[in-house]
Amino acid sequence: MPWVLSVLGLVILLLAGDALVKGAVNLSLRLGVPALIVSLTIVAFGTSAPELLVSIKAVFDNAPGIALGNVVGSNTANILLVLGVPALLATMHTSECNTRKTFNMMIIASLLFIALAMRGVFDLWAGFILLGALAFVLFDMYRDSRKHRHACKGADVGDLEEPEGADPDMPGWRIAVFLVLGLVGLPLGAGLLVDNASIIARAYGVSDTVIGLTLVAIGTSMPELATTVMAALRRQADIALGNVIGSNLFNLLGIIGVASLVGPITVDPEFLRIDLWVMFGASLMLIPFVYLGRDITRLWGILLCAIYAGYMAAILL
Repeated sequence: MPWVLSVLGLVILLLAGDALVKGAVNLSLRLGVPALIVSLTIVAFGTSAPELLVSIKAVFDNAPGIALGNVVGSNTANILLVLGVPALLATMHTSECNTRKTFNMMIIASLLFIALAMRGVFDLWAGFILLGALAFVLFDMYRDSRKHRHACKGADVGDLEEPEGADPDMPGWRIAVFLVLGLVGLPLGAGLLVDNASIIARAYGVSDTVIGLTLVAIGTSMPELATTVMAALRRQADIALGNVIGSNLFNLLGIIGVASLVGPITVDPEFLRIDLWVMFGASLMLIPFVYLGRDITRLWGILLCAIYAGYMAAILL
């Protein structure tokens, strides 16, 4: 039964996250928020809502291994699995993308995250530092979006892409329904997933950390995987790569930043020995695509998936 309830919680999380993004996007556009800013914030960070709710719930339940493993494991999965699987289906022409600035921010955020983890606990001070860094990133994104918007003033309206989930004809009652479903479903799904994942961990004699790095992390990475697969099939490599980098950036700064304000998150020494460095190493594997103009071919996809499978085997065995 715990496995069934965990899957049910995960399904509720994914559906509620999608509903919240749709509702928030259309409400923001209805209130006159520029589409570019909505794309950079609500859509990019909306896919991380499951991770946020799971980490907060885990802190309340005194399961720091799930809270931290969820973020570290999701970031690793986002690169190795979320980029690897779509590459098996279609080559992603990332050589045409310009994600260097966001990638640099992700690497700096990763190093900051690791440095704070070495203190042994993510407390209020660590939370304020991470959220301060996130505020700087958001301000920089806002400034860049304004420059981009100014440069696009002469373009036709049809040339400017609407954010994912945007529907100019969506009635107000439907927006309200999406928001309510998202706001109610996310904590409900997070509760089911965290509670039953902890039961599974105790039943199989493994730590909360292992469950956080595997079951919970893979599950909460499903929105990014779905988005990236569709982007790869549509030959939209910029969306695929940008989605992964943006999500990882928010996971590091926003999720643990907020969760550590709820309560202290102790760092399992195992994270410092292996898992944080695997996450950082996976991040560095993006250098050929970001800086050297390489496309993510099927061969790269096989390599990324094989590394992830090996990492999962090492954790479980």
